[in-house]
Amino acid sequence: MESGPAIFAGVVFALFGGALLVWTGTRLRRGEPVAQGVSQVASATLASLAAVVALGLAAYCLTRL
Repeated sequence: MESGPAIFAGVVFALFGGALLVWTGTRLRRGEPVAQGVSQVASATLASLAAVVALGLAAYCLTRL
C-alpha cells in the first residue's frame, strides 16, 4: 500500500533533479547566468548540489519499495 506514494515521490525527485542538472549544464555551456545577480560559480554549484540531492532522494525513495 505504501509503494504507490514512494514510486510517485521517487519519480518526481528524479525528474526534478535530472531537469535541473540539464538546465544548469545548458546555461553554463552557453555562458549565461544560472541566477541573476549572483556569482556564476556560486549559483552553478548550488543548483548542481540541489540536483544531486534530489537525485539522491529519488534513489532513496525508489530503493525503499
